[in-house]
Amino acid sequence: MQQYKKNSLTLIGAVAMGTGVMIGAGIFALLGQMAELAGGLFPLAFLSAMIVVSFSAYAYVKLSRDYPSAGGIAYYLEKAYGRGAITAFNALLMVFSMVIAESFLARTFGSYTLQLFDIDQSSLLVPALGVALLLSAFVINLSGNLVIGRVSLLLALVKIGGIALFAILGLWVAKSYTGLLPASTVESPYGGFLAATALGILAFKGFTTITNSGAELVNPHRNVGRAIMISIAICALIYILVALAVASNLSLAEIVRTKNYSLAAAARPAMGDLGLWFTVILAIVATSSGVIASIFAVSRMLAMLTEMGLVPHRHFGMPGTVQKHALVYIVVLGILLTVFFELSRIAALGAIFYLVMDIAVQWGVFRHLRKKLEANGLILLTAIMLDLLVLGAFLAVKARNDMLVVLVALLMMILLFAGERLFLRGYSRNSADAHLTE
Repeated sequence: MQQYKKNSLTLIGAVAMGTGVMIGAGIFALLGQMAELAGGLFPLAFLSAMIVVSFSAYAYVKLSRDYPSAGGIAYYLEKAYGRGAITAFNALLMVFSMVIAESFLARTFGSYTLQLFDIDQSSLLVPALGVALLLSAFVINLSGNLVIGRVSLLLALVKIGGIALFAILGLWVAKSYTGLLPASTVESPYGGFLAATALGILAFKGFTTITNSGAELVNPHRNVGRAIMISIAICALIYILVALAVASNLSLAEIVRTKNYSLAAAARPAMGDLGLWFTVILAIVATSSGVIASIFAVSRMLAMLTEMGLVPHRHFGMPGTVQKHALVYIVVLGILLTVFFELSRIAALGAIFYLVMDIAVQWGVFRHLRKKLEANGLILLTAIMLDLLVLGAFLAVKARNDMLVVLVALLMMILLFAGERLFLRGYSRNSADAHLTE
């Protein structure tokens, strides 16, 4: 088990880590998806997402203050609900949302890379390049924590600086501005705006990385909350600037048409071929670093759930640790999603799973831990209501435009919960039998 050194992480370091995780690949494809839902109001959807995330972050701040741990969401869910099906189900929703994020980044990698060669997005090269990225990230993760840390740090510095530079240059050379118009491609513009907010939340959910560092942060009781809010504010500013830069160089119709690679599309008229190359290379760096970091985080979380006895595990003859086996499982699942689902559906599944999990965390704190954590019940209930509002709007829009995504998400959650109930019932019975025979 990795040891965590107390007071080894400063406030500035925590902010840098949080922004490094949040700012990145999501903006490259989410922006176009959000514009399709919210119309010209899509830059404001990032501000709306920031408000929702700020309320939900309150519970994680309170949890990390009293339970500083690297255990993450699973540890917090266990504190609220105990070691049972509800904890396992919601922890696995987080795992699946992270795996979905990997496949989302992988397909984004393929979409942007093909812009250098002017190849159509319907090409099989999009999922093929995504699969190649996942396999490369798998190899890097097998190389050990030191290699992962160094590669991730280098790529994080490049992507943050590059995205900020894109926003500044895009606004500097802008010829006109077409954003903030109440046009939308969905029937209800207000519902579309809320649905876009749900997607925007995916660009902020990396703030939970900071809560996992409470055991290392200097004065965690004070600085965890400050680091989270500062990181969210910085990310929101950069996201809005990028959205404004894109809206200043492309019409809404062009943004929607190029939704899988809208930043690259905006770079060409603004900065020419040099800008296109810069943006594509930046997207490649951002998606690569995101996939590497995400695979590492989700494999650690899945291994922890296995050790807690909350999920089944089979070695299938593979050597190595449980975490190494988890790497194989999540990469295989990520490859399947990358091959069979396109970007908008991948993003939709990720948003649904994350919001359901977050509602469970908020309710767990309100119902079981509020007094112990000295948490404000009104803030917790507001976070739940905001999550329900954007999730409901998102499901309504998808039910009209792409019912298959809603049905797949619902079916997966039903099977996941039922499977966990059956597994835990058998696990408890086997543990009891083993205890009696000792």
